[in-house]
Amino acid sequence: MKILIVINNFHMTGNGMAASARRTAMYLKEAGHEVRVLAGPNPDPEGPQPEFLLKEYIFPVFQFLVEAQGYHYATSDKKVIAQAVEWADIVHLEEPFTLEYKTIKIAEAMGEPLTATYHIHPENITCHWGPLFYLKGLNRTILRIITKYIFNHCAAVQCPTESVLDRMRRYHSSSRLEVISNGLVPDECIRPSEMPADYMDAERPLKVIYIGRLSKEKDQMTLLESMRYSLYARRIQLHFAGIGDAEKKIKRKAQKLCEDGVLKYPPIFNFEDKDGLRELAAEADLAVHCAYIEVEGLSIMEAMQQGVVPVIAEGRYSGTSQFALDRRSIFPARNPEALANRIDYWLSHPQERWDTGQRYVQAMKAYDIRQSVKKLVALFEEAKRSSWML
Repeated sequence: MKILIVINNFHMTGNGMAASARRTAMYLKEAGHEVRVLAGPNPDPEGPQPEFLLKEYIFPVFQFLVEAQGYHYATSDKKVIAQAVEWADIVHLEEPFTLEYKTIKIAEAMGEPLTATYHIHPENITCHWGPLFYLKGLNRTILRIITKYIFNHCAAVQCPTESVLDRMRRYHSSSRLEVISNGLVPDECIRPSEMPADYMDAERPLKVIYIGRLSKEKDQMTLLESMRYSLYARRIQLHFAGIGDAEKKIKRKAQKLCEDGVLKYPPIFNFEDKDGLRELAAEADLAVHCAYIEVEGLSIMEAMQQGVVPVIAEGRYSGTSQFALDRRSIFPARNPEALANRIDYWLSHPQERWDTGQRYVQAMKAYDIRQSVKKLVALFEEAKRSSWML
């Protein structure tokens, strides 16, 4: 099958959606399919470029804000889009933006079937617009527009989590909806099978990690604020792995906690490659995920592959908490006191924490990306059949 992936930028680093698209493309190729990409240029001029290359779109005045979010947009060159669509057997949309809307128009005119993945909530966008995030009517309107002009033109929509499926149903999507995880690359757990001798040491620093983009919606601030309520704050070594537009604000908050004597160990901030993230998770005592807007949350799932127990925010716009094995790994989003309570519970029970971590290693095997790709291909095949019947 010839599969065209449509995304504004396929090669962005530090962006979960682009990383997910790259993994999906790789495993579709491994399964024997031909995959090409319609996208803007690779930010690294020395790196590989999309097969159907579009120019980058530069926003007047606001381009610096777009780049601060780790994002790049592409122009919608109709000639290039038409060449890409003509090549494909199936056109798969990764976003609900202008490029995808223009691609839909051309694909429908050429009779090519369309599918999509729901990657972004409207709140992912409006949370950066200050008070507009709290205007529920605005968010509903944005999703209705996306559903009408993007998703309802697709034969099928991949919903990575149950919460996404429920939300799409509430907005009366006319497409076929199916829950298919974006999937985890199979990864061997490098955490020792036996608990290390120093794991019970009552004096050692306790490593609590947060893997993810440093941004407002990922809400690292709640983890920092929770330290004011934690019984273990003076023993905790926080480690943030990620970059993003909120980095300066988060670092100022961390420094204030040290100055106030809440934290003994200054939090660590760095950006890790895949091997570094694996080692970080394997050595951690807990992995916290505070995002109050999140479609799936692959970063915390990848950490769980390494046997670290998670503590995950549960909220209206986040589906990540569905991967927790029990309520002790869930706290109400944006509630630092509740988060501190969960952190203190797990740090107070090292043997249970270790045993539960081993359960997470097994649980994550259910989200193998190879299984996700099989389900996605079945969705593509059904979309093709549907287009022939019309």
